[in-house]
Amino acid sequence: MEEMFDFGFTVVKEDDLYAVQRAKQNAAGLDESLEHVQGKLDTLFNAIIPLLNNLKQNPEKDYILWPDRLAKVESFEDHLHKIYKG
Repeated sequence: MEEMFDFGFTVVKEDDLYAVQRAKQNAAGLDESLEHVQGKLDTLFNAIIPLLNNLKQNPEKDYILWPDRLAKVESFEDHLHKIYKG
């Protein structure tokens, strides 16, 4: 018995093809959005960790000496807002 040769393609409706193309474009857009959000999260994490590490230093001391605390906190708050909106 002789085997049929398969040319490797399938016939589809034009609407089906458009739907696949649109789905691929949407997936690519989602990948870009995900990368952007992940980058913002990484930046936010990297901004907060030094603060936490500094606060953990010398836990045996009862008090933290923090000159210009208000200015430093406001500056950090501005930095976080830039990351969030950026």
